[in-house]
Amino acid sequence: MTHNVEQPWLIDARDLKKHYSVKKSLWGKTANVKALDGITFTLARGKTLAVVGESGCGKSTLGRLLTMIETPTAGELYWNGQNLLEADRQSEALRRKKIQIIFQNPYASLNPRKKISQILEEPLIINTDLSKAQRREKVLAIMSKVGLKVEHYDRYPHMFSGGQRQRIAIARGLMLNPEVLIADEPVSALDVSVRAQVLNLMMELQQELGLSYIFISHDLSVVEHIADEVMVMYLGRCVEKGTKQAIFSQAKHPYTQALLSATPRLNSQTKQERIKLTGELPSPLNPPTGCAFAARCRYKMPKCEQESPSLTSYEGQQVACFYVQLAETRI
Repeated sequence: MTHNVEQPWLIDARDLKKHYSVKKSLWGKTANVKALDGITFTLARGKTLAVVGESGCGKSTLGRLLTMIETPTAGELYWNGQNLLEADRQSEALRRKKIQIIFQNPYASLNPRKKISQILEEPLIINTDLSKAQRREKVLAIMSKVGLKVEHYDRYPHMFSGGQRQRIAIARGLMLNPEVLIADEPVSALDVSVRAQVLNLMMELQQELGLSYIFISHDLSVVEHIADEVMVMYLGRCVEKGTKQAIFSQAKHPYTQALLSATPRLNSQTKQERIKLTGELPSPLNPPTGCAFAARCRYKMPKCEQESPSLTSYEGQQVACFYVQLAETRI
């Protein structure tokens, strides 16, 4: 497949899949877990794509695939038109420099035995030919950008607060001048006041450096603050995708509607009815036939238990739901 390098997007993912073989018991047969089962999206330059859904829906798996911590079982992945799945040194170097990740727990992702200076210099030592003086200058410049002081340079991670540690994690992600940052629940472990500071910092850095974000979260109130586009996932598949304005003002998929109804909204003009989902998220070891959400859906039809709906476009939004298809054709 030929891709135009002048496309307006930086990441182009086509039908990405990640399957794992696991044993059901010590002596039992292996089962195929479809953690990610065909995800397609593009990430525009300087924009934020939020990936939302319950725990176990495949959000973090997607983040690991995009940074090549794990390789996809199937699918295509391009950065600026270049194939990132090619096993050559040029593609590997490109991935390391252009796509970085910020993990959920900043303390767990920082080596407690290394000073902040060592943690931040490590990517430069591995990937550049900068001298020791140049590395120090670069580290101090990035520390300043994320609100850290010069005196923090020789301190250890345990000497910082949670918010400061996340700033260090963001600084490490910026060391190689990436164009894309994958943020995997970057503020969920932080207090509410600190969370706002880190979110504002990320938005300021995006404006200043022209960064593109893939923001993985289960918190829709955070997503509403930072996202440009939203992709809603359920059991390894995308069930709805669209602009932030479209998703938050006129969500079509019953699952998206339920997520939004459970989200506190300070600026909401009208009180939203709480939609309570009954039942549990189906096991990926034994996914249901048909639509994965059917067992919990208030609009379930017989067709939903027999066939799996595909993403269909409705005025810019993409939704995978037979009920929405039926409702739209009646309009």
